[in-house]
Formats: sequence, structure tokens, C-alpha cells
Amino acid sequence: MSIIQPSPISGFPEFLPAEQIVFNRALHLIRENFELFGFSPIETPAVERVDILTAKGGVDSKEIYTLHRLAAEEGEESDTGLALHFDVTVPLARYVAHHHGKLIFPFRRYQIQPVWRGERPQAGRYRQFYQCDFDVIGDGEISLQHDAEMPAIMYHIFKKMQIGSFTIRINNRKILCGYLESLGIGTQDLVEEATRIVDAMLKVGTDRTLAALEKIGLDSDKAVSMMIFFRQELDSDAWIAHLKDMSVGDTFDEGVCELEEVVRSVRAMGVPEDCFCVDPSLARGLGYYTGTIYEARLNDNPGIGSICGGGRFDNLASNYTTKKLPGVGASIGLTRLIPRLIEKEIMKVGAATAAPVLITSMDQGKLGEYLHFGTTLRDAGIKTEVFLEPKKFNVQMKYANRKGFTVVIIAGDEEFASSSVVVKNLQTGQQETVTIDKMVGIVQCYLNSIH
Repeated sequence: MSIIQPSPISGFPEFLPAEQIVFNRALHLIRENFELFGFSPIETPAVERVDILTAKGGVDSKEIYTLHRLAAEEGEESDTGLALHFDVTVPLARYVAHHHGKLIFPFRRYQIQPVWRGERPQAGRYRQFYQCDFDVIGDGEISLQHDAEMPAIMYHIFKKMQIGSFTIRINNRKILCGYLESLGIGTQDLVEEATRIVDAMLKVGTDRTLAALEKIGLDSDKAVSMMIFFRQELDSDAWIAHLKDMSVGDTFDEGVCELEEVVRSVRAMGVPEDCFCVDPSLARGLGYYTGTIYEARLNDNPGIGSICGGGRFDNLASNYTTKKLPGVGASIGLTRLIPRLIEKEIMKVGAATAAPVLITSMDQGKLGEYLHFGTTLRDAGIKTEVFLEPKKFNVQMKYANRKGFTVVIIAGDEEFASSSVVVKNLQTGQQETVTIDKMVGIVQCYLNSIH
């Protein structure tokens, strides 16, 4: 029988244990902070109907993975018309429309799940990736104060992740659209096209942005005026004052008032001035954003790109219900973010085990006692592995060092004769012989000294 090449499929990431532990810790931290702000978890099926996924638009149908079985019994229900979800926003819309009568509004939900998107794999872009979404959905209306919560949540998460300085850029689509309309970009299609060009300005630079604006019909003088407007370097208060002084139109003015209120509330929630800024050039590519928009980036590593983004939308589930369900939310693309942070050594890969303690087995005839030691430590809440293979002691210690255990428990004939164990700290080399009843205490002491 021929051997099948065991390589993973391009664009579908898999981590080694030490990397997965870093990833899982980030997931746990994000989940804790979502719940810290009162968000409740939901999970929707990985599979949705194709008509649900394509109703909203915004994704190329070539990127949607459809579902079918290799074989099915005659007469069985066909899987045709089903597909893997490409984000968790569309499933949220379907979920809220379906469960509307059972939900409590404003509905505060977070959702952490893998999604699938058939894009061309490249650095930082995957076909399967985790999304960590948090949204507040209103029934008919939703307070603008919820818009200010999103940057506060981002700030709490990224500060606790200890990934360096970051800036949360804040804008309002009404300002952007009102300004573009004042330049003669009046149709919705052109506004969306100009928005995409503005959104890419940081990546492509001034010259290419000007060329792209002229290509869609904006004359060179207006294009230059637009670039000058967006490239002004003002602090948040100066930007708001400048925008309030401009006479552009009702849509623009409404956006400025909303932005001013959001900034005021962001400050009230304790987000430091150096962690957020007003940026009228921020566009966010998705067309369903209708008000406040956000994007967070690392200051020292701008090449990583957006680490979190989102905004407000007028009606989440318009394709599935006649009820008006406005909302605001954001998303962290963790699968894309963590490998880049590891690559740049912003996040350190450590042990390849989630358990800090290993119990060695010097004598296979005493395996029951070793297993009892493990149970005792686990009952005290200490993650512990027992080495069960009949290997020499030096092999077990090599195993312990390679996996990155913090503490090893050693017991041979001498220790059993005196009802004691040796507790060794592999990080410092310190070790003590203690009676078995003191084993838990000294292990906790060693572990606490590390943290």
C-alpha cells in the first residue's frame, strides 16, 4: 500500500502544541473580557443554507465552500444547498431573526468559532480561521453609547495580551460619505468605490491613491484636496473641532455629532488618549457599516495590519425579517494575529504542555503510588502528568526538559522508605525532599514563584 503524503492543506493552519497553548490562552483571555463586559456566548452551526449566506452579498460566491457527502444512500436527504459559513455575522443575523421572540434586547452576544473562506492562501490570510466577534443588537433602536463600548473592550483585551502599544482609530461613515458626496461622488456605487480606495490609502501610498481616485472620475484638483484633507495630522479634539467648522451637509454634520458623543464616552470608559484617535480617513471596506467604525493597529508593527475592526450597522437582519435590528460590533481575527505575533517574538512560545508538573516513575512496581501522587495534585487544582512508560530516569528527565515542565516529582526506594518525595524546580535547579503530606504545598510554592 502506498504512503499518503501527510502534509496539511495550504491555507488550513495547524499549530504545534506550544503554539496552540499560546493560541488557547489568547482565546481564554478574549472570552473572559467579553464576559467581563456582560456579553453572553452563542454558537451557531458551521453549516448554513447557501441562500442565507449569499443573501447579504459582500463575499464572492467563489469563496464559499459548499457541502456534500462522497456517497449517500438512495432516498436520503441531499446536502445540496448547504455551505460552510464564511463569517459569523451572517449566521448571527439569521440567529437573531429566528430567535427574536426568545431573546432579551439589547442582545449582547459574543461568538468565537472557526470560519471558512476560499481565498488564495498568503501570508496572514487563511482559508480556515477563528473569528472572535462581539456585538450588541437592538430591537428597533440602540443607544449610541454601545458604540463607545467597542473601543473600551478592545483596549482591555489588547492591554492584557501585552502585545505592545496600539491605537484604535475611530471614524463615522456618515462623515466619510457626506464628504465624498460634497466632492461630486454622489452615487452609492461610486461612494463605495471611493471608500475602498480611501481604506487602502495606508497600504498603497499617496500617488497610487490619487491615481485610483482620478480613475473613478474625480478630477485631479478635488482628488488632491481630498488627500490634503485626509492627511492632516490633528489630535482627536482638533479633528472634531475642524469637522464641526466645515459646512458640508446634513449627513456629514450628523456623523460629526455622533463621533463627538462616542469619543466623549470612550474617555468616560477609561480608554487612555494615547490608545485611540479620531481618523476621518478610516473607511472599513464592508458596505453594511452605516455609522461609527473602528480599526485597531499595533504602533510598532504596522505591517501586521488591522488586529480588530468593526462598526455600526442600521439593520442586521433585513434579509430575514421585517423587524429593524440595528447593532454595533467588532471582530478579532485571532488565527491571523497570533502567528504574526509569535513570528515577531511579541508573544513568546513556551512549554509544549499545559501541565506544569511531571511525576516521574522510577519503579514500575510503584506505579499505583505515582498515580496517587497525580490524583493528589490534581485534587488541589494543579495540572499534572504522570510518566507511565518503563523508561530510564535520564530519558524521563530529557522528556521533562523538552516539554517544558516547571516541576518534577521524584520518588525512588529511599523516598518511599521515608514516605517522602523529591520536588525539583527545573527552571531554577532548586529541589527539596519533603514528606508526602507537604508535597502539594511545596509544588504550589514553586509554581507561584514563577508567576
